[in-house]
Amino acid sequence: MKYPPKHHQDNDRNHIINVIKTYPLATLVSVKDNEPIITHLPLILKNDKLVGHIDIYNPQTELLKGNNDVTILFYGPQCYISPSIYSTTQLPTWNYIRVHLKGKVNAIESTENLKESLIDMTEFLEAPDHKYVLGADNPRLDANLNYIKMFEIEIESWEGKFKLSQDKHPKDIKSARAELVRANQESLKVFLDGVFE
Repeated sequence: MKYPPKHHQDNDRNHIINVIKTYPLATLVSVKDNEPIITHLPLILKNDKLVGHIDIYNPQTELLKGNNDVTILFYGPQCYISPSIYSTTQLPTWNYIRVHLKGKVNAIESTENLKESLIDMTEFLEAPDHKYVLGADNPRLDANLNYIKMFEIEIESWEGKFKLSQDKHPKDIKSARAELVRANQESLKVFLDGVFE
């Protein structure tokens, strides 16, 4: 039996792109001396490439050039699914949306491109309200350009992992989707209330 099951694989490029755009905070994994080096940072999809920025003091920075291999993970919503929500007899499970990408990374050394990219990323992340605009003449932006490196990832492998009870009865699929929405809203509130009392 192939794993993961085909019905939990979603390699529709548009679905994967939607996850990347909706949940742009990625886990970026490089390997040095057989040890993974991991950074969490937003990545923006532009012309089928991922663009990001990293602090020059991050140990992963040196690995983000020279056409090195990287693995990138994006995380959509996830939650426990209790059998109590189904209309049929089932076992407990966990539903989730994940995207796994692999590619080659290269540093972009142009300060002008870095500045433009930081402005573009801010504009993307501020959508749809655009309450803040990062201007090209912002002195704080200019003061920090020497401490940030820009990189670009050429994506070689796209894989969507969408485990959403697709193998269940249509009514149960709908219930699992509703539970994913409910559980994510509720768990976020409970978590934040507990952490920030």
